[in-house]
Amino acid sequence: MGRPACDLPIPPGMDRPSYLNFDRAAYAWRPDVDYRAHPELYRVGKGEQGVLICEPYKGELVPHWRFKTPEVARASSRAIYGLFLAYLRRGDFVGADMARKFLQMGFTRARRYANYRGGRKYDPGDKHPLEKGTGDPAKAESARIFFEAWKKAEAKPAYAKRKAEWKEKYG
Repeated sequence: MGRPACDLPIPPGMDRPSYLNFDRAAYAWRPDVDYRAHPELYRVGKGEQGVLICEPYKGELVPHWRFKTPEVARASSRAIYGLFLAYLRRGDFVGADMARKFLQMGFTRARRYANYRGGRKYDPGDKHPLEKGTGDPAKAESARIFFEAWKKAEAKPAYAKRKAEWKEKYG
């Protein structure tokens, strides 16, 4: 059974998934850049952009990023928040922002697994949307734990000040 027909017109440019029009050359984050050595090349961006690209921070944060159970999420978010504070104390805004992005990503990914069985929003075969509400309820608690840590990080005055300065200077 396919997707139901829709009588609404498809807006120009929306007839293909956005990733098919991805312009790699225009993307601000590069896997071949050491962002600790060249922090001036880092861009804050929107949401979680660049989170799985920017080294060496990705390599430092990924080993701590887990959300399988609320207990695991609690330990993970504490570890990442601790790294966030350490980066901030050292004046390493890029590291602090990357840690903030990992906290945000902990929330969004756990939320997806709470909403959808296996974390899949679309059927891998015909790409139709899957039913929401079929996920793991424990992941909702994991998401809440990461959400609180993410918002706590964003509320830090030192972080907010550095972020505003960074965006003004570099984008």
